[in-house]
Amino acid sequence: MINSAWHNLISLAPYALSHEEKAAIFAKYGNELVKHHYEHCQPYQNILDFFHLTEQTFEQAPPLHTSMFKLHELRSIQQNDVFKVTTSSGTTGQQVSKIYLDKTNIARQQKILSSIVKEWLGNKRLPMLIIDHPNVIKDRFSYSARGVGIQGLSLFGHHHTYALNEDMSINWPCVEGFIEQYKDEKIFIFGFTFMVWQYLLQLLDKNQKRFELSNALLLHSGGWKKLIDQAVSNEQFKTTAQQYLGAVNVHNFYGMVEQTGTIHVECEQGHLHCPTWSDVHVVSPDNLIPLPIKKSGIIELHSLLPTSYPGHKILTEDTGFLVGIDDCPCGRKGKYFQVTGRVKRAEIRGCSDTQS
Repeated sequence: MINSAWHNLISLAPYALSHEEKAAIFAKYGNELVKHHYEHCQPYQNILDFFHLTEQTFEQAPPLHTSMFKLHELRSIQQNDVFKVTTSSGTTGQQVSKIYLDKTNIARQQKILSSIVKEWLGNKRLPMLIIDHPNVIKDRFSYSARGVGIQGLSLFGHHHTYALNEDMSINWPCVEGFIEQYKDEKIFIFGFTFMVWQYLLQLLDKNQKRFELSNALLLHSGGWKKLIDQAVSNEQFKTTAQQYLGAVNVHNFYGMVEQTGTIHVECEQGHLHCPTWSDVHVVSPDNLIPLPIKKSGIIELHSLLPTSYPGHKILTEDTGFLVGIDDCPCGRKGKYFQVTGRVKRAEIRGCSDTQS
């Protein structure tokens, strides 16, 4: 039943449904998802039984803290159906989340990611510059969060060019050759936030280099902590990118390995948007009750995408607030929000923070 439902869900537009319309979808398919994981994942069943729920509904099911995926093997598929295991960011010695994926869930992630990203890139694959080194995706069975991000977004590019060497030094001949070849075309640049800042933009500044791109889109994500420590704001990041790269549209996005596929991209107004297949609640740190618009709390992410593991309701270690619902000036429907920081004493686990 879970897999057949996706024939209807995949065809939906990413930002066309109102919050009320999306709530009806979550009520129907979310309930099926909770029952699916209850029946196929024993640790998840134990959690729900512990809370003595009167109904196994999406609304009543408690969110799983991200640490649960570090401490327990949470999967709703048989071991021999595991096709890939993805892991969260983590410094040496830290435990990492392990996310178990089968081929069906991976294919679905790619389709949903494609629907979201095409909203920003268009339908045509673009020349792609990746601000990382190629060895980050060398293990085809087990990907880190960085590898997952690169592998997923590489589907929207061609002539993939890695800007960095394995020691994180910039490969100037490679980068300059790519820029020269495609400077008059629309190009796609992707990297994790701090890495783009430190290993590209800061080196362009240090070496007094500037590229004159005519039409580029820079998509970046993850690990703002190091930039905040350096007093680098989102606006300064964008301004610096445009100063050294030329005509480039810069979009941050928010996502995590526990809910790969349903990313939340920053619109032209600077707001992060929930696509059709995901939702966000900002909850009180005291009782996890959802907070009203503009009230800061802990970010709780909902997604209809995870079927091979119980990642449909995640309590993150990030703080933020809802900006509004259905009324963003950009025209996209649904909730839109801001991320403001990390819960105190949370591990540093953003992809680029970990690298730094």
